[in-house]
Amino acid sequence: MILADLPKLNASLNAISVILLVTGYYFIRKRDIAKHKLCMVSAFICSIAFLISYLVYHYHVGSKHFPGQGFIRPVYFSILIPHTILAIAVVPMILRTLYLALKGRFKEHERAARWTLPIWLYVSVTGVIVYLMLYQLYS
Repeated sequence: MILADLPKLNASLNAISVILLVTGYYFIRKRDIAKHKLCMVSAFICSIAFLISYLVYHYHVGSKHFPGQGFIRPVYFSILIPHTILAIAVVPMILRTLYLALKGRFKEHERAARWTLPIWLYVSVTGVIVYLMLYQLYS
């Protein structure tokens, strides 16, 4: 794997996280706690792998400017800006939600997860969209 492959890896890790998060939600709704836990811990691991890969890529390459022009430019930034803000905000939320589950504080875990899950999903989905717009549509 070369440095240029990392954005595709990052998008793949985000997409896998989306699948794991949705599947984990499905399992908790079915009260299958073991499968829910497996999915959520796996999503957490994918997100950590994403963050490491993302930081390595941007450390070596820097930022990539969006080359699109016209109406697509404000569309891109209307996705990127909340994605970036929420990506920062969701990290402590994920850590707290995971901590509460690991400590067996399930009522608090459930309350935290009601906020954490949709934000985590949003960040993961928009991460894939940002990748597609930045590296696929205008490459």
